[in-house]
Amino acid sequence: MPMAVYILGLSVFALGTSEFMLSGLLPPIADDMDVSIPKAGLLISAFAIGMVVGAPLLAVATLRLPRRTTLIALISVFGLGQVAGALAPTYEVLFVSRVVSALACAGFWAVGAAVAIAMVPVNSRARAMAVMIGGLSIANVLGVPLGAFLGESFGWRSAFWAVGAASAVALVGVVTRIPRIPLPDEKPQLKREVAIYKDRQVWLSIVITALAAGGVFCAFSYLAPLLTDVAGLSSGWVPWVLALFGAGALIGTTIGGRVADAHLFGVLLSGISASTVFLVALALFASNQVAVIVLAFLLGLSAFYTAPALNARMFNVAGVAPTLAGATTTAAFNLGNTSGPWLGGAVIDADFGFRATAWAGAAMLVLGLAAVTVSLRLRGGGTPSRRIAGTPAHAGPEQSGSQHAEPGRGAPSARAVIPEQGAPSGAAAPRR
Repeated sequence: MPMAVYILGLSVFALGTSEFMLSGLLPPIADDMDVSIPKAGLLISAFAIGMVVGAPLLAVATLRLPRRTTLIALISVFGLGQVAGALAPTYEVLFVSRVVSALACAGFWAVGAAVAIAMVPVNSRARAMAVMIGGLSIANVLGVPLGAFLGESFGWRSAFWAVGAASAVALVGVVTRIPRIPLPDEKPQLKREVAIYKDRQVWLSIVITALAAGGVFCAFSYLAPLLTDVAGLSSGWVPWVLALFGAGALIGTTIGGRVADAHLFGVLLSGISASTVFLVALALFASNQVAVIVLAFLLGLSAFYTAPALNARMFNVAGVAPTLAGATTTAAFNLGNTSGPWLGGAVIDADFGFRATAWAGAAMLVLGLAAVTVSLRLRGGGTPSRRIAGTPAHAGPEQSGSQHAEPGRGAPSARAVIPEQGAPSGAAAPRR
């Protein structure tokens, strides 16, 4: 595996830490900025909104730009966004810095994945993507709790400075280790890729992903105040509980990535159902310290156990449009990351309390289960997804069906009905 792929994984560690660390920093940010915790929670939604908009937009905008130069520009903008957040004098400036950072994060994901795949043989693409996703998993296990610890010990701004420093290290790595990646001989055809949005299964996959992510993040975004104000734990416990969530996420990703290949819908149904049960239990036993700690671990496990199947499902129904398939999945996850914290903040503002965020999240997951059922019935009823076969050179084997395009060459184009099938582990790697 080229060193450059590990540099991309390091970069993703910085990106992921910034994306999720606010879950442990909301109380000090709210106090310092003189805003309510629900309003501080909108900073999480601000990042997610930037990801929703930025993923497809920058995936398209950077199609024909030099990839190494694009990565350098994006990680630089991201790092400057962290510095701006650390220096933000007002809530509004901090909000804007989160949106700008998210746009750069989304673009780096879109381009970085293409670069990682381009640097390795076809039979090593899954491993290359696993290295990038590994950076995100480590961010949940190490980066997010460390951000909460820094916020508790040195003030919330120190966490932003730390991510800015990690971004600088990643920038040096990108400049010195990422080689020049030639653009494909055949330019991607945007019209062909946009055609995936005519498929109702694609839209169902977007809805399922958004609801699954939103349900978990509706409660997770306000986990810190729930731990301190409802369960009665000291603020020093917050980093450790977040680390447990991250450990559960790492285990869940590993298990889900293996099982989803053969039992995609089984993973979707069981994983979302488990998350629903854990959220209901969290709402019922929020004042029990031991129960809350255990449920935080289980919720991380069930949420990320489901994530590989959510990714794989999108590649199954839209994999012949590789430029937009991954970007659409990223946007769908972050649509949930936007709506979940917003709904959680709304129920808190309505004076239902922090434990009500778990009830609201469970309701979102029930809707997600209904959407999975509809998708399964459509698939089982003899209505396979109609897609346009023909894959650009950078599509992986999971994206091109039985035709594997050689590097630098596009596969022939033809209209076909491609049967649904389980995706290999490369497609199943979760974006979040």
